Amino acid sequence: MHIRLTSGKILDRMKDENLLQAFKRQGVYLVASCGGKGICGKCRIRIFRGEYHTASQGKLHAHDIESGVVLACQTFPESDISVDIPKESQLVLGDVLEISRTKDLLETFRSSGKTLSPLVKWVSLEVTPPTIDDNISDLERLKKSLEAICLKDMSFSHGFLSTMATELREARWKVHLGYIDGTEAVFLAPSASKDTYGLAVDIGTTTVVVYLVNLKDGSLVDVGSTYNSQIRYGDDVITRIMYATEAGGLKELQDTVVTDMNNLLMPMIERHAIAKKDIESVVISGNTTMTHLFWGLNPGFIREEPYTPTLNFFPVWKADSVGLKIGKQVPVYTVPCVASYVGGDIVAGVLASNMHKQSGITLFMDIGTNGEIVIGNNEWLVTAACSAGPCFEGSGIRHGMRATEGAVESITINPQTFTPSLSVIGNSTPIGICGSGMIDAITEMFLTGVIDQKGKFIRGLTTKRIRDGFEGPEFLVSSNEGKDIVLTEVDIENILRAKAAMYAGVSLLVKKVGLTLNDIEQIFIAGGFGNYLNIEKAIIIGMLPDVPREKFRFLGNTAIAGAYFCLLSEKMREEAEEVAGKMTNVELSVSRRFMDEYMSALFLPHTDIGQFPTVKKLLRNKD
Repeated sequence: MHIRLTSGKILDRMKDENLLQAFKRQGVYLVASCGGKGICGKCRIRIFRGEYHTASQGKLHAHDIESGVVLACQTFPESDISVDIPKESQLVLGDVLEISRTKDLLETFRSSGKTLSPLVKWVSLEVTPPTIDDNISDLERLKKSLEAICLKDMSFSHGFLSTMATELREARWKVHLGYIDGTEAVFLAPSASKDTYGLAVDIGTTTVVVYLVNLKDGSLVDVGSTYNSQIRYGDDVITRIMYATEAGGLKELQDTVVTDMNNLLMPMIERHAIAKKDIESVVISGNTTMTHLFWGLNPGFIREEPYTPTLNFFPVWKADSVGLKIGKQVPVYTVPCVASYVGGDIVAGVLASNMHKQSGITLFMDIGTNGEIVIGNNEWLVTAACSAGPCFEGSGIRHGMRATEGAVESITINPQTFTPSLSVIGNSTPIGICGSGMIDAITEMFLTGVIDQKGKFIRGLTTKRIRDGFEGPEFLVSSNEGKDIVLTEVDIENILRAKAAMYAGVSLLVKKVGLTLNDIEQIFIAGGFGNYLNIEKAIIIGMLPDVPREKFRFLGNTAIAGAYFCLLSEKMREEAEEVAGKMTNVELSVSRRFMDEYMSALFLPHTDIGQFPTVKKLLRNKD
C-alpha cells in the first residue's frame, strides 16, 4: 500500500499504522501538538484519491471533511492514496534559525571579576620510560609522575586507559594530561593545544541552541540554533514524558535531540577548521524534563505526585554515553535542576541575571513553552513553575503557530470599523498567528469593545467579523484566497488561562514571601517569547504586573548565557550549585491559594481592577 504526495514523493505504509506514523517513519513531519492523539487538530492533510477510514474527525469543519481533509493521526488508508499536505501543517525541523554572533557575553563575564577556569585542567608530565629492569605497568608510571606534582588518588576510566599505552609512546613519554575535579583523568596529548574549545548548549522544549567557544580566551566563535526535533512527538513536556514512558520512546527522544546538537555542531567546526579532538568540554542547561531526556533518564515520575525527578544534581558524564560526535572522553557538565518543573535553564537564568548577588528584590520570569518564576535577592530565592501550557507557541489555538514566516506577530484594530491591520513575519501571506499576535489581538479586541472582561464576544456590533464558527463564536483576523485565520472564543479562553497562570504565580509567590509588587525593584523577562512581548499590552490583558515600566528588562536567552558562564568558570559552576541548592520551590499545582489567584486572574485584566491602576485609568479615559 502506497502514499503518493503532491511533491512526487512516494511513501509506504505498514500494517495498523496511521498516516502520521507512516509520515514520521519516513521523514515527513507534520505539526502534531498533542503528539498524535487527535485533540489539537493540527495535522490536517487532504486526501484526493483512494480509500481510507478515520477513527475521529476531531476539530474539522464540515466543509473541510467534504473536501477530503482529515487528521493524519486518525486516518488509516485502505488502498493506495494521494495526499496533499498544506503549508500550515508542515513541520520544518533542522533548519538553522540563527548563525551569528551574539552580544558580547565575554565582556559581561570579564566584568564579573571571574577568571577563566574551564572544566578540564591540564598538567605537563615527564613519565619515566620502561626498561627490561623497570617494567612496571604504564598506569603505575603515570601515577608516579602525578604524585610527584601532588596529584594523588586520580581515577582512570576504561575509555582513558584503552588508548593510554599508545598515546604515551607516541608522545615519547612527555605528555599533557587533562583532568577534571573529582579527580579523574580524561585526556592525554603529546603537546599543549594552541586552541581548545567548548560547547555551551541550551536544550529548550522548542529550540536547541549551541555556542562554540574558544576556551583559551573565552571568545564566542559561532552560534547555531534549530527547532528541537522532539516537537515531532508533542509540543510540551507532559506529552513527551508520556511518549517516553507509555510509548517506550525514551531512547528515540534522546537520539532526536542529540542528533539536533550534532547537526548544529558539525557545520560550525568545519566552517572554522576546528578538529573534534580540540573540543574538550560541554555544558548543557535545560528544564528538568529536557535534561532527563538528554541523559536517557526515566522522566515518568516528574508528572506524577509527589513530582520527583530522578536527580537534580548530575555527575559529570561523558559525551560518548549519549552519542555526541566529539571525543569519547569529553566531560559534560549539567547545570543543576531544582524540582520537577524548575530546571537548570532557570538556574542558568538566575546566574546570568546576577539577581542572586543583588540586595534589592528581583522578580525573574522565563516566558516560553513553560512558565517559571523566581523572586529573591542575595539572601534567599523562591521559585515556582506555572502550568501555563504552550498556547503562546501555537498549541491549543485553532490557527496558532510559532513565530516563523507567515505568522501574524502584531495587530491593531480600527475602533470604528473593527478592521485589523496586521504585521506578518517575513512580510508574507499570513498562515497563522503567534504568541505576540495573540496578546495584541486580545488587547485590541478588549479595548475596542469586541470582547468583554470575560473574553466573550459582544454581540450586536456593526461588523461581520464576529461570526458563528465550528467551535462557536469567532473573530475573523484575516481572509486570503479562501484561507481564513480566526480567533475563537475557545482560543481566547485558552490564552486567558495561560496569562492567568503566569500572573497568579507571580501574585502568589510575592504574597508567600510577605511582600507586595511595590517591593520589587526590577523584573527580568527571559525566554524566546519574551523577545517579542509588548509589555504594555501584556499588562493590559493582565499577564504582567502593573508596575512602572522602567522596572522591566528583557534579558533574552539566559539559559544559554548561564551555560556559557559555567563553561568558562569553575566559580560560576560553584555558584550554579549554590543557587540550585538554596532555591525554595513552591508546588503550585497542589496550592489552594494558587487556584484562588488563578480564578481571579481569568478576567481582563483581573477581577480586582485595583491591581491594574494604569489599565483602570486607560479604560476610564476610553469611556
